[in-house]
Amino acid sequence: MNFVALKPGKEKPARHHHPWIFSGAITKVDGAPEPGDVVAIQDAAGEFLAWGYYNPHSQIAVRLLEWEKSAAIDDEWWRKKLAAAVARRGQLFDRSDTDAFRLVHAEADFLPGLIVDKYGGFLVLQSQTAGCDRIKPIIAAALNEILKPAGIYERGDVTARKLEGLQHANGLLLGIPPPDLLEIKENGLRFLVNLQHGQKTGFYLDQRENRQRVARFAKNKTVLDAFAYSGGFGISTLAGGAAAVLSIDSSPAALELLKKNYEINGFSQSEFLQGDVFEILRKFHKENRSFEMIILDPPKLAPTKAQAERAQRAYKDLNLRAMKLLAPEGILATFSCSSGVTAEAFQQIVFWAAIDAGREVQILERLSQGEDHPVRLGFPESNYLKGLICRIL
Repeated sequence: MNFVALKPGKEKPARHHHPWIFSGAITKVDGAPEPGDVVAIQDAAGEFLAWGYYNPHSQIAVRLLEWEKSAAIDDEWWRKKLAAAVARRGQLFDRSDTDAFRLVHAEADFLPGLIVDKYGGFLVLQSQTAGCDRIKPIIAAALNEILKPAGIYERGDVTARKLEGLQHANGLLLGIPPPDLLEIKENGLRFLVNLQHGQKTGFYLDQRENRQRVARFAKNKTVLDAFAYSGGFGISTLAGGAAAVLSIDSSPAALELLKKNYEINGFSQSEFLQGDVFEILRKFHKENRSFEMIILDPPKLAPTKAQAERAQRAYKDLNLRAMKLLAPEGILATFSCSSGVTAEAFQQIVFWAAIDAGREVQILERLSQGEDHPVRLGFPESNYLKGLICRIL
């Protein structure tokens, strides 16, 4: 078995079960492991630390899988890990009002680089690493055995694959392909999703609980839903009694899907606007427009810590402009899914936006991702979604 030896003093994260080993921590690679090969990890004294899969083309050179020396990383190992992740979602399978949620959350579910989402009778698989790519047939076969879905579709069009030296790889893995638009249920509401070409794997499943929590504050309010995508937040606020919703998104395709979702849920008190959210908020301020609730759920502005400073300026500008448009006692629901911005930093950004807007702010709730997107304490990077529900005075 090939092994990777770490530099002196670099073994502590691995001992504490952090699953990443960066290339700069490695002093020696024994043999010539191919991208995705399983290797043993040793400390500087030659003591075994863990098993992981190796990729010389990635800055994260090893993703740790197992800390038991006697373990065999074989087909059965993968099947058991997948079955355990699925079993943890048992309470979600029991819900009659929801049939779309995450089954495997990569490192947080002890399966580095692997995402699996359930949409009704279909599964969407996302392999983000060379190690996962090597055993995709094994993963697909195991998922088919455990869940017997109508089809398993791969969405391999994420930036993470490029960082691993991998090409995009979209297509059917098993079963039948999903329809162009598949209807799912979330919290009793109906949504059409595009599993083959939609954002992420088709829908923002991590915001399921947050959509309900935000909707609790929406009764009788005029709502601005920025970065609306397919209408998850806007439709939830109308279900919660909102008076009217204005949805903004830069994508014409997203707005077309959003309109369909409003229609199938029977909501008509809505307006749709295509364009750049930042520019539209500036325009609304000049026109003295006002809203009683604003929802800000932008795409990832800082995928890495290196991009955090630029993203912080964008988050501040966005929240500042929203605060200027909110009526007194208005509600701001604001989010960041950027792993390069911590929850503490995000709250500070909202604070500085409030100072510049001349508004007082009360935090009513702090939000994170749903239970099917767990945060692993040994892997703090899995805590990526931050949200605040604020009252703007």
